Amino acid sequence: MNRVDTGHVLSSSTISGDKVVNRNGEDLGEIKDLMIDVDTGRVAYAVLESGGFLGLGSKLFAVPLPAMEVDTENHRFVFDQDKETLKNAPGFDKDHWPDFTDRTWGASVHSHYGIRPYWE
Repeated sequence: MNRVDTGHVLSSSTISGDKVVNRNGEDLGEIKDLMIDVDTGRVAYAVLESGGFLGLGSKLFAVPLPAMEVDTENHRFVFDQDKETLKNAPGFDKDHWPDFTDRTWGASVHSHYGIRPYWE
């Protein structure tokens, strides 16, 4: 597996819908969307949809892209979190998205996953 930041260039349409698993191979959900910081030209977050059935009862999570690894062979992402930790992570629902420009909120998300904020 290769880190996402080691030279992979992928279109957002090929990433959207990609499966996300943890290191044990447990299904954590799928990439719903990518949030792009247009001022810096960087992907700020991958939005991970987890739980529920056919989108009902699911929860969304903003995940810093460097927190995941791309598994090109299996066309999926590996996110080193167990299901319980993810369940307790700061999330949101499809009708109440956070303000992705709020650096305080963003710093707390990066801190939760132990990742340095992309804007630093």
